[in-house]
Amino acid sequence: MTIDQFTQEFEQSRGQIKSYILRITASIEDAEDIVQDTFIKATEKLNTFRGESTLRTWFFTIASNLAKDNLRAKKRWVENVTDISKKAALSNPEFFKEAMQIRATSPQGNFEIKEHIAFCFTCIAKSLPLEQQICLLLKEVYDFKVAEIVQIIDTTEAMVKYYLHTGRSKMINVFDNRCALINKQGTCHQCSELNGIFNPKQKLQEELVKIEMAREAEKADKERLFDLRMQIVAGIDPFESNAAELQLHHLQHNTQVMENYLKKTEV
Repeated sequence: MTIDQFTQEFEQSRGQIKSYILRITASIEDAEDIVQDTFIKATEKLNTFRGESTLRTWFFTIASNLAKDNLRAKKRWVENVTDISKKAALSNPEFFKEAMQIRATSPQGNFEIKEHIAFCFTCIAKSLPLEQQICLLLKEVYDFKVAEIVQIIDTTEAMVKYYLHTGRSKMINVFDNRCALINKQGTCHQCSELNGIFNPKQKLQEELVKIEMAREAEKADKERLFDLRMQIVAGIDPFESNAAELQLHHLQHNTQVMENYLKKTEV
């Protein structure tokens, strides 16, 4: 394989790798740095690639290891991250001023509920143990097979299946208890609240009819609703969507809030 062919292969995977790392780290800067480091390390080790996996799997293996190193000393977020971040945002006029400026001027400043569903998943998934978060993303969002995930995180098939089962079960329970968009008894109304702020003339129902998950809410079970949520996440590139700049601004805010919160709660 020539360097040109290798570079072309990497560029085809770059966007997915970058969104994957963003979802693991919740940091734009870390995502950009790790993607570049992945390319450099893959280039340096190209002569060790034996074709025992696809190049895409190999790239994700390198990126995952770099991300794990980045996060090794950092605390996981808490399940109610969105509640804590919402409280902080309401007491921070500058946050909404910046957000409304993005909404008014950026081609990537739209607010759509499906985009916020993906954003919400990113935040809450950071409360999972890292191996569960990584396996869930690789399987449910980036469509890797269990055998490929075994290679990426260097563990056994039994452990990957365990991580997938426990991570999926935990996220299903969290969303079932929290998501008022689907579960009428949920505690979180941020999708509808933010839609009212950023789209004051748009009725909530007009937005919901675009989302299959909302249409199936009355009849689908928890597993099906989670699968639909994962389809939404998989269909959105957080760097390229129509809401990218607005949601990345929101993610930066939540990251800062969580860092401060976790420092205050250290024992």
